[in-house]
Amino acid sequence: MKILVTGANGLLGSQLVKKLAEKSYDLHGVGKGPSRVKATGNNFSYHQVDILDGKAIYDLILSVRPQVIVHAAAMTQVDECEVNKIDCWNINVTATRFIVDAAKEISSRLIYVSTDFVFDGTSGPYSEGDLPNPVNYYGSSKWGGEKAIEESGLDWLVVRTVLVYGKTDEGQRPNIISWVKSNLEKGEKIKVVDDQVRTPTFVEDLANGIILAMERNAKGILHISGSETLTPYQMAVATAEHLGFKKSLIEKVDGSSFRQIAERPPRTGFIIEKARRELGFEPRSFKESLEEIFGARTEE
Repeated sequence: MKILVTGANGLLGSQLVKKLAEKSYDLHGVGKGPSRVKATGNNFSYHQVDILDGKAIYDLILSVRPQVIVHAAAMTQVDECEVNKIDCWNINVTATRFIVDAAKEISSRLIYVSTDFVFDGTSGPYSEGDLPNPVNYYGSSKWGGEKAIEESGLDWLVVRTVLVYGKTDEGQRPNIISWVKSNLEKGEKIKVVDDQVRTPTFVEDLANGIILAMERNAKGILHISGSETLTPYQMAVATAEHLGFKKSLIEKVDGSSFRQIAERPPRTGFIIEKARRELGFEPRSFKESLEEIFGARTEE
């Protein structure tokens, strides 16, 4: 089977490429800049294409003719989306429509990666049947992308996820775990919110879940995340404990302590029973994920 992955240089995209390449699929990755994807074998091809270039992405998809497109590329920086709304909408919605138009020409199956930020955070954790009501522009744009997929007439799947973390490669944006490690190992104090509740998702579990969903032909909307309810502060403390850093460097604060441009939903997180039932998906615990990322726990 031939598969095309957008956002191949990103945290999730690179994991998808790595795991799909191990399965010997005919694999194609797309990224805006030069490839940062590590060696994956002869069954992987990289294409440097900006998904905002409608003709270029259309021509590429019709040339490659993938049976499945996993659309993982997105603008995800919440405050930046609030400031640069046109860029956010173009990347998260308009570019998605470009991909939909090309996919229609060759009847590709389309898997779209979305977010818990489509919800307002007043009644989490959420199941697939709950109604989106985003409180910021990032969430609105991702909901707009979902609608473009759902109205496409294609064979589609929307995979929503929550606060993705994992080991970063060179050139990738930091996530909460890598940010905590980077600051604490330099002895720098950090402020971390304790009034935002999530079900954080280990990127390798997310990639595995998407591949399971693809191989089992899952349809509709699917929530894939971790199963533990944690705040960013709890994640930071657990990371410090695992790495043997001083927890005293971590200050517990609430969201009002930061001058954040975009509102954050207070309580999201997902109910993942559908993924468990239909895919046999079972995420690792946060502790197990830290061991996978950093190795065995370090004693202070």
